[in-house]
Amino acid sequence: MLNCLSHRLRKAMLFCVAVSFLAGCSTQTSLPDESQQTLRSPDGKIEVAIHTSGSLTYAITVDGQRVLNPSRLGLRLGDGVELGRDVQLVTAKSQTVDSTWENRFGKRRQVRDHHNELRLALREKSSGKNFEVIFRAFNDGVGFRYVVPQQTGMENVTVEQEQTEFAFAGNFPCYAGENDRNGFRGPQEWEFKSRHLADIKQDSVIGLPLLIKTPAAWVALTESDLLDWAGLWLGGTTNSTTPAVTLTARLAPRREGDGLVKVATPHNSPWRVLMIGREPGRLIESDLVLNLATPCQLADTSWIRPGMMAWDHWWSGDVQMDTATLKQYIQLAADMGWPYQLVDWQWYGPFNKPDADITTVNPAVDMDEVRRFAKEKNVRLWLWLYWTDANRNDAYQKAFALYEQWGIAGVKIDFMDSDDQFMVNWYEKMTRAAAAHHLMINFHGAYKPTGMNRTLPNQLTREGVLGNEYNRWSSRVTPEHKLMLPFTRFLAGPADFTPGGFLNRQPDQFKANGKRTEVQGTRAAELALFVVYDSPICCVCDRPDHYRNQPGADFLKIVPTVWDDTRVIEGEPGQHLVMVRRSGRDWFLGALTDRTARNIRVKLDFLGPGRWRARFWKDAADSDVNAEHLETEKRLVTAADEIELNLSPAGGAVARFQPVLATDRHR
Repeated sequence: MLNCLSHRLRKAMLFCVAVSFLAGCSTQTSLPDESQQTLRSPDGKIEVAIHTSGSLTYAITVDGQRVLNPSRLGLRLGDGVELGRDVQLVTAKSQTVDSTWENRFGKRRQVRDHHNELRLALREKSSGKNFEVIFRAFNDGVGFRYVVPQQTGMENVTVEQEQTEFAFAGNFPCYAGENDRNGFRGPQEWEFKSRHLADIKQDSVIGLPLLIKTPAAWVALTESDLLDWAGLWLGGTTNSTTPAVTLTARLAPRREGDGLVKVATPHNSPWRVLMIGREPGRLIESDLVLNLATPCQLADTSWIRPGMMAWDHWWSGDVQMDTATLKQYIQLAADMGWPYQLVDWQWYGPFNKPDADITTVNPAVDMDEVRRFAKEKNVRLWLWLYWTDANRNDAYQKAFALYEQWGIAGVKIDFMDSDDQFMVNWYEKMTRAAAAHHLMINFHGAYKPTGMNRTLPNQLTREGVLGNEYNRWSSRVTPEHKLMLPFTRFLAGPADFTPGGFLNRQPDQFKANGKRTEVQGTRAAELALFVVYDSPICCVCDRPDHYRNQPGADFLKIVPTVWDDTRVIEGEPGQHLVMVRRSGRDWFLGALTDRTARNIRVKLDFLGPGRWRARFWKDAADSDVNAEHLETEKRLVTAADEIELNLSPAGGAVARFQPVLATDRHR
């Protein structure tokens, strides 16, 4: 049952100072007798210094090294109101939180939320208007947000500019995705290219996350709890001084053309997030985006069930939308033990048309028979929708009720291509409406995740990634790109990359011919994507005849899509990565390399005591030429052992470790 909080009540709850925690919380109010407030992470290694007299700024040091120089904070509102230009501190309230919460849909089952918080109540001297800034410091990063309280003359506000800056202490190397052709519109599908911060110009439209390598630590900029606001982008500034470089916040403009954000007060901005790790792999392990998001607002989540999904899509060849084809893919899901099959576009006929009806069925599809066959095979269906067809005349309301009657598991909604305030609110509206009818959601043509998968966990995944579909017409999905994604896009949250291409090729042999879609990298490398990428609903891209009797298909029958623990053994953005994840008692390993062959030694000290049955799927001796070849191996190991992974160029490896139980030892 959906928790029926009104929109106004939800705002009031978000604004309220009092918050309930699962574990202890201590609070302290300090007198505003200093021009600078300091906040430290629980381990004391990250420090935020906020200047609270005159111009409002903040600075960050990590292990005593300056990462951000004093950086501007503020909002410029309509009617000439500016918050942050010349402030007076009213009160400063601090608290420490150390709690845990359960996440059945992510990289770690038990999530620890341990942070120190500083809440600053401020008054703008020129206008007398009040506002707040909240900072939270974790051991793995910092988050801050603005709060605009309700007050006379500010019952409703228009945000004309967010004046947040990130004044980095040097011209550091970074990895950035840029929307250089579409401005603020588009599906956020790009490569994260290597550059320096100074290469980001004032009119650049840089997407998030942005990964920066500073001398002190790796830093990733992103956002969390994006609700009733516009998506955050980054540009440069004209007043950067060498060697420091300042980045500025840019918000997606309202499609109505009247400002960036319009809200009723009280209202919070999203959290501006700086993930911080001394090694890049620590960022992958972080749950910071989820910890900053609004906790789950669904009273019952037992019906939300992650899993693998077959996909009758044009990606895998000239697939027809008809009953016979759908049955082939349902049978594939049944044979592989996958719980779902995605019925993709044209199941309701022409889409994105004024007369498109998402409650009717293409005459070539006998939906009753498809549903009967799927039920017989213990496979549930997902349905694809073009967003305008769902939105037109609120068609989704009638359709979602019908889909619930049909026993549909979820909907994939596509081509939104925006994160302006309207679309941000539309995502939330669709997710809540779907939850009311026990439907899961996968957004495509989507913007990056911002923690909604915690707040409304039926929104299990989204695209917002340059994924496997690009192999149909381009060579952009390179081994290096696939190794950048865990350190960039996946830091924001799950992504529907659609892994599983079994026409594996070395990059110099790859061809994008538009019919039989190939993928760059070895078969073992493609299997590794199922371990190193996060997506609770994992849409597997290839066709049935490419999986049957193929080496590695057996791994796709056993690999989970959600995890109890995640650890990064080693890795470097765009170069290589070795990760292990636990599901129940079993551990899974995934390893990838770029076009460089690597021999990587891995200690198995993540295993528990006793002996473990290990099974490996790894590159064959000739995988550098025949990328579809792989070898398997079984052996007994212990936590004291060390294994060597011999990875071919564009190669990989996966493994499963199962404990040898006492009842098994004599078998």
